[in-house]
This record gives sequence, C-alpha cells and structure tokens, in this order.
Amino acid sequence: MAKEAENKSMEAWIWDAACSIRGAQEAPKYKDFILPLIFVKRLCDVFDDEINRIAHEVGSRAKAFKLVERDKKLVRFYIPFRPENPEEPVWSVIRKLTDKIGEKLTNYLRDIAKENPKLSGIIDRIDFNATTHGVRDIDDNCLSNLIEKISQKRLGLNDVEPDIIGRSYEYLIRKFAEGGGQSAGEFYTPKEVGIIMAKIMDPEPGMRIYDPCCGSAGLLIKCELVLNEKMKANGIKKFQPLKLYGQEYIPQTWAMANMNMIIHDMEGQIEIGDTFRNPKFCENNRLITFKGIEKSLYKVTLMRKGSTI
Repeated sequence: MAKEAENKSMEAWIWDAACSIRGAQEAPKYKDFILPLIFVKRLCDVFDDEINRIAHEVGSRAKAFKLVERDKKLVRFYIPFRPENPEEPVWSVIRKLTDKIGEKLTNYLRDIAKENPKLSGIIDRIDFNATTHGVRDIDDNCLSNLIEKISQKRLGLNDVEPDIIGRSYEYLIRKFAEGGGQSAGEFYTPKEVGIIMAKIMDPEPGMRIYDPCCGSAGLLIKCELVLNEKMKANGIKKFQPLKLYGQEYIPQTWAMANMNMIIHDMEGQIEIGDTFRNPKFCENNRLITFKGIEKSLYKVTLMRKGSTI
C-alpha cells in the first residue's frame, strides 16, 4: 500500500505539472514541453547523487565537480552547468531563471545534449522560445510555473525507484494520449494491452526483442518488466537483461521513446526512420530476422494496428 500511495503521489505531481500550463497549448502538445523537463530533472537529481557520492570520497562537492569535469566518465550523464553555491542542487540553475527563460532553458538543454551524444536529438529538439505568428508558443510566465511545479519533487536515486518514476512518466504519456484522439495510437499502447502482449512474448534472459513500430517504447519496456517479475517469482536475483531494439518513424515519438527507456533505467537501441523503406537493423547486409530464441513484436504490432496477421 505504501508503494501504491507513493506512485499515486508521483502521478498527482506529474499531472499537476502538466496542468500548470493548461491553456498555453493544446493538450496533446503539452508533452513536447513537459516530458523533456521532467527527464532533465531526473538527470540533474541523479547527477547530484553521483556528485555527493564522489564528494564523500574527496571531501567536498566543489572538489567533486572539478573531478567530474576532468573525467566525465565518472557519471552516467554529465550535466555541464553549476550552481553558484556548490552545495545547492544542479537543478537550481534552472529553477532560478528569471529572465529570457525560454531562451536560456533551450540553451541549457542543448548544452546537456552536446556533452552527452546519447541524448542528441532527444532533449534538444524543443525550442522553448519558439513563436508562431509572432506569439510565443509558451511564454516565460507559463515556463516559470512549470519549472516551479517540477521542482517540488526530487527524483534522485534514493528518492524514487526507476520503476515508479517510469510508471508515472508513462501515466503522463497516457494522459496526453487520451487528449490526443485517434492519433495517440501512433505513440501509446494502453498499459493493460502492453502487459498482455509482453506476457505472450514470454521473454527469457538475454533475448533480443524487437519492435518495428515502437512508439514511446512502452511494449519493449513491459517485456523487461515482465521478465523481472518472472525471475523474481522464481527466486532468481541475477540474470541477463533483455536486449531491446526498436524503430520509430516520427521524430518526436522517437525522442519520447529514448527518454522513456532512460528514465526506466533500461538499455536499448531505438533507431529513427521508416521501418519498411529504411530498416535500421541489419547484419551482413541482411535484415535481422529475430527468430528462434530471439523475439519480434512484429505480429503483435500488427495486432495493435488492427491489421491481419
């Protein structure tokens, strides 16, 4: 019950953040602004935890910052900006923005992507300072409200389990899908359907699993979660994780899939492009077939799209 309450609290917080800019954009477009910011909040808080771990060894956060700046491999994702007071959280640099918020926020996210090639094209796609017909898509007042709402909960390693924040993140994706009408099917498969599909796949440790139309990567993630549950039920603590592969045609959805994988603390390879015209997963100049002990979500993807197998 405690975990359920914690998860519900996360969902309430994450939806409050979305509602803080209600009216500034159509509901389906909220995700373009909110999901990257929540993702960056997680990156910042985890980076703080890593800095604190190093500081415990070297004596201070100031020394830890300098050490990590020299050797960025000490952390999973390097965050390139610093609070004036090294004891303050890294996120405070964003939280304290008071002028040109959209412009500075856009530059901060682009700086993070430059330092972390894995995030290139994922968190630096959105221009928080963009205008349409001379009017800001989301003005600085709305951005300030959104940043403050997101600041209310810490998302570090000791604050929330990856599964809890991941489920909350997918909760927000689902809420956007509900507001997006039929087009939502392009990026979101209902949780219950995804779990059934993952159980049908019956994944085993070390398997390669592929989704040719992966959307926000929900099905791939659920395959890993189903495997974890199965191993736990069998009393197996150490096992090889799945090798997850996916391809997505729509750039914004591809970015969402990558954020979703990382925020669930899972490893996977999500490529961008038209699967039929330009498939990205090949070996020796031939398509990977994902047969035998490997599995493909091709058939269940067709089921999800309403096609005939």
